Order: sequence, then C-alpha cells, then structure tokens
Amino acid sequence: MKLLMLGGTEFVGRAVVEAALERGWEVTVFHRGRHAPPAGVRSLLGDRTAGPNGLAALAEGSWDAVVDTWSAAPSAVRDAAGALADRVGQYAYVSSRSVYAWPPAAGLAEDGPLVAGSPDDGDVPYAEAKRGGELAVEATFGADRTLLVRAGLILGPYENVGRLPWWLNRIARGGPVLAPGPEAAPIQYVDARDLAAWTLDAVAAGLSGPYNLVSPPGHTTMGGLLDACVRATGSDAELRWTAPEELLAAGAEPWTELPVWLPPGETYDAMHTADVSRALAAGLRCRPVAETVADTWAWLESLGGVAPQRPDRPGPGLSPEREAEVLAALAGG
Repeated sequence: MKLLMLGGTEFVGRAVVEAALERGWEVTVFHRGRHAPPAGVRSLLGDRTAGPNGLAALAEGSWDAVVDTWSAAPSAVRDAAGALADRVGQYAYVSSRSVYAWPPAAGLAEDGPLVAGSPDDGDVPYAEAKRGGELAVEATFGADRTLLVRAGLILGPYENVGRLPWWLNRIARGGPVLAPGPEAAPIQYVDARDLAAWTLDAVAAGLSGPYNLVSPPGHTTMGGLLDACVRATGSDAELRWTAPEELLAAGAEPWTELPVWLPPGETYDAMHTADVSRALAAGLRCRPVAETVADTWAWLESLGGVAPQRPDRPGPGLSPEREAEVLAALAGG
C-alpha cells in the first residue's frame, strides 16, 4: 500500500505513520517541517494554511489512501481533498465524536444527530470544524471513498495534549493525590496506536462511512487508569478518592483541572458511553490500560518528564498549589 499522511510528525499522525511502516507500506508525509518525520518516509514540505501554493508539493504523485487528522479550518481539508481527488483511492479523515449535536444521548451510535458544518468554513469551533472537514471529504471523494474515524479521548505515547502525561507526572511526585471518583466509573478512550492500527486495517479493507472509535464500555475505569499510573511510576502516591459532589463543591473543574474525569451527567454520557459496536465488528482491538500507561510513562521519561504541548490547547491539570487548596477545602468540609 502507498499511504499519504497529511501531518505525521506528532501524536496520532505519527502513530499512523509508524504503524504503516511496520506493515511495510510506502509512506509519504506532508508536513510543515516543524518536527522531524519518522525515519523511512518520503517527506514533502508545505503549509495548508498558506493558500493554493501551500499544497504545491502535492501536485504530483498517487497513493492508495490518505489519512488526515486536521482539526482547524475545514476549508484546508476541502483544498487538500480537491488537490488529491484524482490521485488517491480513499480518504480517511480522523474526525471526532464532538460532531454529534449536544447533548448526545448515552449510548449514541453513528446515526445520531450532527452539528452543522460547512466545507468552506474558516476558523470555527472544534465541533463545527471537524464536521466541516467530514463534509469536505465526502463532497469530493463521495461516501464510498470516505472513511470517517470519529475518535473520542485519545491517549498514549506522543500525546501532545497533556492529559495522561499530567496524571503520570503528578502521581510520580507521590504524596496525597486528589483522585476524582467514583473509582469504579467506566471511562472510554483509545490508544493512538490502536486507532492507527484500526484505521489502516479499515483502509486496507476499503471500509467507508463513520465509525465511533474509542474503547468499549467497561474497558477500564477511572480507578483502573490511576492505579496503572501508580504501578507504572513506582510511586508511593496515596490516591484520595473523592466523591464528585464533594469535588464540585470544592470548586474542582472536571476535565481541565482533573483530566479525563467527568462527574455523572450529560457530559459524562457524551464522553464515556459511546456505542462502538460498529468499530468492534470491523476489528477494533484495544490494548490493556496498563500497557498504554506504562508505554506513555516510558516515553515521557525518555523526554525528561516534559511532554510536548500543542500551542492551541491549554495545558491541563491542577497546579500543586491548587491541588493543596482543594484538598484543604475537602479536609475542612
């Protein structure tokens, strides 16, 4: 297989490239040159935000498939799809479950109502950007040549959003750790490497249409994730499990201050109760949470504990001072 990866030097794109190389595929990476691409690829430089000339490096060549993770202006997806329509067999767009109209019902499958979007949009909010990207690909490649990978929370090595790296570094420091309950609350995420493997399998099989892509319900829990962090780091951390209502009363912010965690309610249902039966039937396999956590810790240690951080995403997690403040408020209550 000949694969064109739009991006491919960070997180999900890098996982896709490495998985394709492991399969012996011929891989071309189109990127801006800000990060070194993996060894073994053909590298093309360009900038999708620079207008028509930004895609000049893609003027020649043909590929069996293209994988695209773009999450900004849909017009950039439209322009790339238009430039490649006659020279690429299939377009796999890594979208998001954020494209479902809010609030998505618990257990929502791929046929749920969607947000509005346009392939011609410039800078728009994330959900509309991803939906516009989907529409851009479908308008050019048609439904039968378009694969929509609607990912949820993505974790694993190379993470440049900071959620799992924050938990690992916090737990590695040891001491009392504010642990958001319920401990047994199921969470859904996908390891970037499992997303990559499934996407390449789907491309090779010629699959099309939308697929929710996160782990099945019950794959792990909030407790399973944080316990795995304790084991991976070898820390003496003491997880202080705290009920959601106590955390909220103390002013702790779900998701941002306490990454991955959401209290019971419509936001939890939206993030952690997806119906993934279609992806499972198409071969989705999710590695154990302990493996994702241990591999992410090994990668993080190789970087001296400092993970890369996307400039367009705020760094997550409580500061030590803020955590102490919340713990004190809980103790006082």
